[in-house]
Amino acid sequence: MLFDPIEIKNLKFKNRIVMPPMCQYQAIDGVANNWHMMHYAARAVGQVGTIIFEASAIETRGRISMNDLGIWDDKHINPLGSIVKECQKYGAKVGIQLAHAGRKSRVLDETIVAPTATAFNDTFSIPHELTISEIKEIIIKFGKAAKRAELAGFDFVEIHGAHGYLINEFLSPVTNLRGDEYGKNKELFLKEVLEEVKSCFQNEKPVFLRVSGEEYHENGNHPESLSAMLSKLSEYFDALHVSSGGIYEKEKYNIFPAYQLEYAEKLKHILHKPTIAVGRLENPELAENALIAGKADMIAIGKGMLSDPHWALHAARKLGVDIEWPESYLRAKGLV
Repeated sequence: MLFDPIEIKNLKFKNRIVMPPMCQYQAIDGVANNWHMMHYAARAVGQVGTIIFEASAIETRGRISMNDLGIWDDKHINPLGSIVKECQKYGAKVGIQLAHAGRKSRVLDETIVAPTATAFNDTFSIPHELTISEIKEIIIKFGKAAKRAELAGFDFVEIHGAHGYLINEFLSPVTNLRGDEYGKNKELFLKEVLEEVKSCFQNEKPVFLRVSGEEYHENGNHPESLSAMLSKLSEYFDALHVSSGGIYEKEKYNIFPAYQLEYAEKLKHILHKPTIAVGRLENPELAENALIAGKADMIAIGKGMLSDPHWALHAARKLGVDIEWPESYLRAKGLV
């Protein structure tokens, strides 16, 4: 199943293998460069079906680091677009993760923001608590970022609602202590972001949503509470990308092969959305079995893809599947 095609909304993906967003810390003023071209195009050549560009900030203070990609300015469109076209040449569908780091931003000389004025830990600044008018401004910026993604030629966008960044901060009872409408209805900020993105992004193209399915905190979100919120937003997103953690500095959990798969499975069966699983799934047999068992619909390979741009080619060989190889590499096909 790993090499079966899948269709989400009107978009056909040639296989179920996803390269998830992984920050490269190589951008200057948010602008993509030759590193990003080499990095992403190599995975497309390696026959991954879906590539999601790393977290790309919708405003300067929304960067995780000073060297993150950005999509807050029109100057970002053409450099991103050239990489998108190169990846699409090899059959990959390409998305970009629209992101805001919230209180976990490490940018210099800017005031970081959050739903509530509590720092992530002692090494982070205390964030400014957003006013309602400031929240509305950020929502508009998500929409403008989606429009730029469309102009750059991306096949889809992914909204980053995981890992303790701004949207996750609004969703979580651990970080959202507001007494207004955005505190009482913790999914409201995400709902308005999704509405704005869909109004600004080409209608037939999918919108993915990345979430932390488990927050590893007794007062945090778990699959059941998260799915209760997301079920109200079902019309606004087309696929779900499920990982975990990031909201709480002292979270405790064990990392082992497929350690996050159970959260993807739970959300998939509650929300009935095409679901991407991620987290130590680089063993091809493990990834294949997760699909066969119906625990996910697509498999994201993170660190495994960093270490091996041709992971998909090697996985096909291991699983006994004959897939198309780049013509220039055919001489090596029997050696994998």
